[in-house]
Amino acid sequence: MSRFLLALSSRRPEAGWRAHTRPRRSIWRGVAGALLLAASACGSAAAAATDALTLGAYTGQRLTLLAIDDEALPLRGELCLYLSKPQVRAKPVLTPSRGNPQATDGVATHFYGSVLRDGGKFRMWYYGVGWAGVPTEKDLDTKKLKEGPVCYAESMDGLHWTKPVLGQVVHGGGSNNNAIALPDTETQGAFVLRDDQDPDPKRRYKMVYENRHVSLQFMSVRTATSPDGITWTPGPNSPINSGLEPSAFYQHGGLFYINAQYTRAASEGGHRAGRQGYVWVSPDFNTWLQEAGESFLLPESPDPNERGLDRPGLQVHLGVGAFSQGNVLVGLYSQWNSQPRPGDRFGRGTTTGDFGLVVSSDGQHFREPVKGHVYLSRSASPAAVTPGVRHQMILQQSGNGILNVGNETWIYHGRWVNPENLEHYHAEIALATLPRDRWGALGLYPRAKEGTVWSAPVTIGRAGARVTLNAEGVRGLSVEIADANFRLLPQYSGEQSGRTTAADGLDCAVTWPQGSLDSLVGRSVRFRVRLQRGEDIDPRLFALYVSGE
Repeated sequence: MSRFLLALSSRRPEAGWRAHTRPRRSIWRGVAGALLLAASACGSAAAAATDALTLGAYTGQRLTLLAIDDEALPLRGELCLYLSKPQVRAKPVLTPSRGNPQATDGVATHFYGSVLRDGGKFRMWYYGVGWAGVPTEKDLDTKKLKEGPVCYAESMDGLHWTKPVLGQVVHGGGSNNNAIALPDTETQGAFVLRDDQDPDPKRRYKMVYENRHVSLQFMSVRTATSPDGITWTPGPNSPINSGLEPSAFYQHGGLFYINAQYTRAASEGGHRAGRQGYVWVSPDFNTWLQEAGESFLLPESPDPNERGLDRPGLQVHLGVGAFSQGNVLVGLYSQWNSQPRPGDRFGRGTTTGDFGLVVSSDGQHFREPVKGHVYLSRSASPAAVTPGVRHQMILQQSGNGILNVGNETWIYHGRWVNPENLEHYHAEIALATLPRDRWGALGLYPRAKEGTVWSAPVTIGRAGARVTLNAEGVRGLSVEIADANFRLLPQYSGEQSGRTTAADGLDCAVTWPQGSLDSLVGRSVRFRVRLQRGEDIDPRLFALYVSGE
């Protein structure tokens, strides 16, 4: 547990842990071979994709240039960011099954999990918490909380969920529950992908789940595959031989990533470290590199004695919950404000958590569009609390729970009551929404009349490319095109700039007097968007899309 069980543990990364993390030669031979195959496959794919669009290292049929992405839109004048505020659905979408003694989620439904739109319905994997014994007043024995196993739910609309009886796990004298059987001492967070590129239908669904095997001294991960998302075949124990608690599992650039909190990392100088975000990588899902890479880290105290999981201050809870849109990933991390107390390393009733917004272009390195900004606060998405209970609130990042649904972006997330007394322990799953891709906008400075923003170079691989804007005040927007060295192309700039005749919206088509962009095929170009304020126009740009479909 960021979680109570982990937080109250007193284990430190000593020599025994270092021995656990030494790579095995057989593993590395497999990794080397897999990487060579992956590199060969990537080279072939790149050669075959000459008719697509390219932005940086990404090649595909559609590019999303978000206003919050300062790599896709790197240069701007007289413009600043205006971040959005997600709308939270007050009623939770999933709550504990308190009336069913055989349910494994009778105390809490924790969204260390995933939501997929699949086969005409929504599917959710999460983990439940129940009682292994009834706690007494001020009881600090967290062994009376039974964490896991992984659970499953379904919905036709994404709002109203059912928990189908799977009959796989016996609890409370029966198996009338929605728990998924996995062969581990503890199973917690579950992060699921549907992989239609895998030729083996038995591996259509891939899962990374948090576990504690009997041979491990720490929480780690294990993989599993499934033909249907219900019955799972686990992979080998300890594919990553280190301590980590995952927040997301995703594909990007032909690689599989686990984004996680590295619970046994060392800080600068080899000192203790607090919660920070790291990634682990696999070229094929079967073999995982043992090294971790920094994903998103917050500054730590200059005093080494004030660093660590049990020290007060802001930390990155569980890494980044990331959502890949091809060339860009958007994610949330929990701004874990650790406030431990004497005898309580976790901070029961004192530690809080809000959401921060991050973005990435490569799948590993994430950055905040506005540093330290609280994107969604715990006060904006509160869980149900019994009146009079002394508590704090913690938001858990969305894991694999951010998805675009029609004209909206949906953000499934967990909200967790952190009480002083375990008797009041509670967690539920909630939903926040935005208009699609409207995480934030570029807009004019308050007194500015005009501003501009340049894109990174985009290579147009074939005829028929189109540009659309996700914007408000579109009458005040125009789009020019330059070469990669910022030299404006006369036929696509100035009086020949592109404009949209559409009303404000999510997909406002841009047209140029010149006509199509076919004369740019094979060229690397930059787009420059101009924003002009009028008496009744205050333009805002949320995203620019380039489509080759």
